[in-house]
Amino acid sequence: MNDHLLNIAELKQHHKSRGGRISSSLHRKSYAQAEDFTGLEGNVNRYDLLLLVKRIGKKAGFTPRMISLLDYYMAFTREIDWEQGSSPIIYQSLSKTALDMGVSERQVQRLEQSLFEAGALTWHDSGNHRRYGKRCDKTGRILYAYGVDLTPLAYLKASLEEKLQEKRMIDTAWMDTKRQISYYRGQIRAVMCEMELLTLDGQGDYTTILTELEKKYEPISLQIRTHLGFERVRGLLASHKELHALALDLLEELESERVDNSAINEEETKEKSSRNDTDDAHYNFTIKKQSNKLDTKNRMATPKSFQKSNNGLQELHTPTSNQAETSSDQEESFTDEEALILQTGLQHITLKQALNASSEKFRDHMPMENRPMNWNDFVSAAYSMKGELFISQASWVKACSLLGRTGATICLLLTDQAQQREHKPVQKTGAYFNAMINRAKKGELHLHNSIFGILKKEYGELEAA
Repeated sequence: MNDHLLNIAELKQHHKSRGGRISSSLHRKSYAQAEDFTGLEGNVNRYDLLLLVKRIGKKAGFTPRMISLLDYYMAFTREIDWEQGSSPIIYQSLSKTALDMGVSERQVQRLEQSLFEAGALTWHDSGNHRRYGKRCDKTGRILYAYGVDLTPLAYLKASLEEKLQEKRMIDTAWMDTKRQISYYRGQIRAVMCEMELLTLDGQGDYTTILTELEKKYEPISLQIRTHLGFERVRGLLASHKELHALALDLLEELESERVDNSAINEEETKEKSSRNDTDDAHYNFTIKKQSNKLDTKNRMATPKSFQKSNNGLQELHTPTSNQAETSSDQEESFTDEEALILQTGLQHITLKQALNASSEKFRDHMPMENRPMNWNDFVSAAYSMKGELFISQASWVKACSLLGRTGATICLLLTDQAQQREHKPVQKTGAYFNAMINRAKKGELHLHNSIFGILKKEYGELEAA
């Protein structure tokens, strides 16, 4: 009985010294920390602790408003308060804190309770919960103080550093996963652009496949933002990999179906030209790599033009036995790069056809001169327009290097038309442009077919030169 009364008396005395707060294991732990505090380590200051809290944030249970209050309280402490024999106690009144923070006293109390539960503070209360204190004018030490005690925050340092390391590892993995998603998105769009180009060139009908791929891509095309957790982002990466593999399989399957007809189609492509055009390869349309401000190459290529006569063009495509004997002379006349340009059918496109196939937006970029228009005017218009189509300088240089400035211009013209078409307009114009260049490297790009297709759709008949 006497022991029971003694325990009650001790409990009342404890409540009296701490302002009458209801005790708990968490309270007792925080009080013990305040009593045993021996100061911060020599290489740590109080703002290092605050920075840890800010970096770890919600991972350690600290909301932005909690961090804001803790930052506010930290400014009331001094380095001397965090040394052995002192305590970092904020003794400003609750009402003054509420006014400064722009909230009610009750909201401040709730935030303090949350910080207490997170292990960042405790209280050293007066009997009536009034907060007050006094510092020494000479030393700056707190002589006495009642209010919020930030001592427990010093004991969080080790656990906060551990959680911060875990957070950094997860954040690094999150960023790496995001980069992988960006890569696979680019690959998926490139395959879809390639399918569009193959359909436009008449080398197959990929419309149904494209529709299927777009339906599968739409649910996973959302922007990758930090509100998406790591597991969610990992799931998106797996979906992108699966869709990319499916797109490649479909493309290879459809290409294999037309491989048996490739030789016939290639022969028809080489012989095909405008029905209203002459059989001559156009003299003004050269495949030489001219250097000027539009082409960032400093080297000068040897100027070579297509033959002006039908005989010359036939000799280029179907070498005779005499030509076979003089193959070295032929190789000197036409390089591999020029042969690659010939495969695109660029020599069959006249300036008039290119102009008629261009959009009004493209023609608005044409220079206004009191003279007949030439190919240089056409190239200048394309160069000034490439920024509107989000075609980078690097992509333009790459196209000029491979196909010449005129070839790059025709590719840009077709990209512009693909963006403006009513049915499934191209959204990623830069990827579309690059896809054409990649197909040109493989010898699979047929620009004249695309130009003639536009003319036939617009005018019913191909425009004559």
